[in-house]
Amino acid sequence: MIPSISWKNIWRNKTRSLIVITAVTIGLFGGLFGSAMMIGMSERRVDEALNKEVSHIQLHNPDYLENPEVGLVIENANEKLEFIESQPGVKAASKRIKITSMINSSTSNSGINLIGIDPDKEKNVTEIYKAVYDSSQVVEKLKITSPPVISEFLEDSVGKYIDDTGRNPILLGEELAEKLKIKVRSKVVLTFQGIDGGLHGGAFRVCGIYRTENSAFEEMNAFVRYTDLERLIDGGEELSHEIAILMNNMEDVPGLVDKLEARYPDLAVSSWKELVPDAAMLNDLMTVSTAIIMLIILLALGFGIVNTMLMVILERTKEIGMLIAVGMSKARVFIMIILESVLLSLTGGFIGMAAASVVIGVLGEKGLDLTAAAQEGFEAIGYSAVFYPTMGIELYVMVTLMVVATAVLASLYPAWKAVKMNPAVALRTE
Repeated sequence: MIPSISWKNIWRNKTRSLIVITAVTIGLFGGLFGSAMMIGMSERRVDEALNKEVSHIQLHNPDYLENPEVGLVIENANEKLEFIESQPGVKAASKRIKITSMINSSTSNSGINLIGIDPDKEKNVTEIYKAVYDSSQVVEKLKITSPPVISEFLEDSVGKYIDDTGRNPILLGEELAEKLKIKVRSKVVLTFQGIDGGLHGGAFRVCGIYRTENSAFEEMNAFVRYTDLERLIDGGEELSHEIAILMNNMEDVPGLVDKLEARYPDLAVSSWKELVPDAAMLNDLMTVSTAIIMLIILLALGFGIVNTMLMVILERTKEIGMLIAVGMSKARVFIMIILESVLLSLTGGFIGMAAASVVIGVLGEKGLDLTAAAQEGFEAIGYSAVFYPTMGIELYVMVTLMVVATAVLASLYPAWKAVKMNPAVALRTE
């Protein structure tokens, strides 16, 4: 009975109720959509970092992390790699040579991280191979036969991923290629320190140019074949500065990190959260950030609800006094006022959440492209300019509970004012 009366009381002044409902709807929609944008941005950054940059876990010589010298290697790397690959939950692992090098083109030069990889194994650990747009493959896949169209595709080509053909192929990032003013098939000269401490080098030909959502990563990292780099620095078959590990599930990362630290106390075992702390911090704070944003919005809306319910009490002073006079308990009057506030807030809340879920669902599939407006800025800090907002069901539940809590707290004072009325005085109120 009380809920029915409370619901009918809301619509006695439709204009005022609709204004409050609209305010709650807009507030929740804005808060949820903004939070979904941040969550989507964070998840995309983490996904990009894991799949193209660092994987889930990396092993290094502890001294290498402080000073990446060519001689600071992982001892018995093949034995360690074999053990890691045998562990449950490990999807793939790959050893790498990773040294500092100077790269020179005919017009410019730059310092880079030169990474020697096994191209086939690296495909299982990172998706850097997917970041290379090979237009010849597109032509073949689409079965294009028109020479002018094929020519257009080939002009736009950025080559292919490293394979076993050709002498000394190198894969560069787009930012680095632009800095050096080179393209596919261009020749570059690399200079670096060998295992013997002497200066070594070699000529490489650009086989492909990769593109990620992190321009700093593109500018600083180039990939060559493990065998080519090992030969040029006079290393051996077990030479390794880094072992990268990709897990089947992110939840298994802490367990394997602990296991590897116990087995190899002489190595530095780093999880992805240590390797990309900015992305890890943002990812961990998303739920808390959403709660804080919604709390601020609901706090502002709460003052509006207090004002609305006080006006309701003022307008219905005589009516409330009559209800108390004819025998309605003050507890039931108190509950009635609380329910009016809760139902009013939930109506706006559900409309706002429904609208937000629809927009988030659509943009989560299609994406919100801000490339034209802010691509350089976002990619400079490692984030994509295309947003795919997302929101888990647990956050909708959290927001619903917060709306109810806000409505209850905002209506406590008006409800208290109502039950403190003197029925005799209230009945004489005009």
